[in-house]
Amino acid sequence: MSEETDQNLVKRAQNGEQKAFQLLVERYQRKVYSVAMSMVRNPEDAMDLSQEAFIKAYRNLPNFQGSSSFYTWLYRIVVNLGIDHLRKSGRVQNIDYDDTYRRKDEEISGDGSILPSRLDADPGKSMMRKELAEQMRAALDSLSENHRTIIVLREVEGLSYEEMSDILGISKGTVMSRLHHARKNMQKALSGYLSGRSSE
Repeated sequence: MSEETDQNLVKRAQNGEQKAFQLLVERYQRKVYSVAMSMVRNPEDAMDLSQEAFIKAYRNLPNFQGSSSFYTWLYRIVVNLGIDHLRKSGRVQNIDYDDTYRRKDEEISGDGSILPSRLDADPGKSMMRKELAEQMRAALDSLSENHRTIIVLREVEGLSYEEMSDILGISKGTVMSRLHHARKNMQKALSGYLSGRSSE
């Protein structure tokens, strides 16, 4: 038997079936936690944000019109909560680019992204990943809140431009422009590291 669609589960939940909403939670709890963790980089804070996101989604479910997918709507909630958390905490936050939070089919290289593909073929891959993670953290410290968020959604979560546009409430053109500048700033921040590797 195929899985019930989000649309059907949302309708059932809107009619008061708590089990239906629980199924939605089970379906998306890992993805929600991944986004939260990518933004705040603290397991306890990420768990709190995840729970808060689902509570907020449940309370606002009667107002959900279905103009976007439930998945996109839920992402918007957790991203906004993450941004609010970063603003309130006043701490410099960054994102861990390791295999735990990167989609299996996503690599940081390619698609005009942050790093050249030559890193993937390096024989010292394991050591380089550790170095790379440290350099990424330092580089992400220099990004604005908007740039950090869009890097998370694209590079970590692998969302489409359309999904990012819906989640962030900006046009697709603005998404593309913001992502372009975020990547350029990341590349600039990583230029010393990359040139150092190429001279070895």
